[in-house]
Amino acid sequence: MSSRERILGRVRRALAGVRDEDAPVERAYLREHGQRSTAQTVDLLAENLADYRAVVHRCTAGELAAVIGRLVAGHGSTSVVVPAGLDQGWLAALDAEQVADRAESTPHELDGVGSVVTGCAVAIAETGTIVLDGGPDQGRRRITLVPDHHICVVRVPEQVVSSVPQALERLDATRPLTWISGPSATSDIELDRVEGVHGPRTLEVVLVSGDGPGVQDGAGER
Repeated sequence: MSSRERILGRVRRALAGVRDEDAPVERAYLREHGQRSTAQTVDLLAENLADYRAVVHRCTAGELAAVIGRLVAGHGSTSVVVPAGLDQGWLAALDAEQVADRAESTPHELDGVGSVVTGCAVAIAETGTIVLDGGPDQGRRRITLVPDHHICVVRVPEQVVSSVPQALERLDATRPLTWISGPSATSDIELDRVEGVHGPRTLEVVLVSGDGPGVQDGAGER
């Protein structure tokens, strides 16, 4: 018996008890952990985002432009990458050059831009994760990886879900999905944390709602 035949024989024996690959897969895992109200789910998202060292802001839709303008100015950015489908009303208070998301932009050009402002596809409360899918208000993946400062707007409560399974139901796996949990960071063998290695050094998430109190001069941040 050859080595090939011996290996294939072991594979066949290992697969002998495996059920039909076309049979439905049992999915008995929890869809979410515990029961929370909508407000509690949004609070959990804010808490977990902050745990990952994202800076979280809350505001109403009417205050969003002022908040974005303040965050860009606070970072000292003189230019901002803008996805083609971003609501221009969000940028009404922006005092910086707007750089279009273009296919021909080079990494070197994007590295010279101070900030990027995007929307998102969905936000997951239990993991503190923002998911981008390359939609019109998010643009190409690279614009959220090269600039040092990312401002991501999350509409609450409609874009917030409790768990990863719930998020997956909303996402198209054929799209370019980027899962973000805090600013880019890595650690060496001595566990010294370094941020900004594989993406933005600073992630600011704005949770924007249609009503309720908003953020004024940093108040209400978590």
